[in-house]
Amino acid sequence: MNPVPAAGFRRVALDDPLVEPLLRELTHEYVSRYGPGARQEMTRYPAEAFAAPHGALLLLLEEGEPVAGGAYMRHDAHTAEVKRMWTHSAHRRRGLARRVLAELERTAAAAGYRRIFLTTGPRQPEAKGLYLAAGYTPLFDVTADPLTIGPLPFEKPLPVPGRALLPLH
Repeated sequence: MNPVPAAGFRRVALDDPLVEPLLRELTHEYVSRYGPGARQEMTRYPAEAFAAPHGALLLLLEEGEPVAGGAYMRHDAHTAEVKRMWTHSAHRRRGLARRVLAELERTAAAAGYRRIFLTTGPRQPEAKGLYLAAGYTPLFDVTADPLTIGPLPFEKPLPVPGRALLPLH
């Protein structure tokens, strides 16, 4: 068994016991905001989707305990898709989600992805705010009522190692 680092990011598999708080809290969050049918979202993708070489599941640990995390999977040959963004309920409002998002972007760029894509739910204004603040381009009308849109898609170019960042469009 690998020792658990005291602090920092750790790449894990979906079945790692450290992932359990992420899965439990995300499921509770989705169900409380979207109803019992939202439980399906947590089993929608196979574990392999979040594994190398095309994906990653990262946990931010403090004193060996997961406090935040997130994953990405392959969306297409050049695009990673962020999934499972989570911050433990006892650790919110500390900028941890922004740290996780930046590490997912860095890891995806290092894996060769040139663009990152994600969707968030219309009843998650905190997530919408995070992605806008982190430089993501909304692919929807930000002035419209989110409940009339459905999932809110965003994109962001990723830097090519050794080259300047080019616009997506």
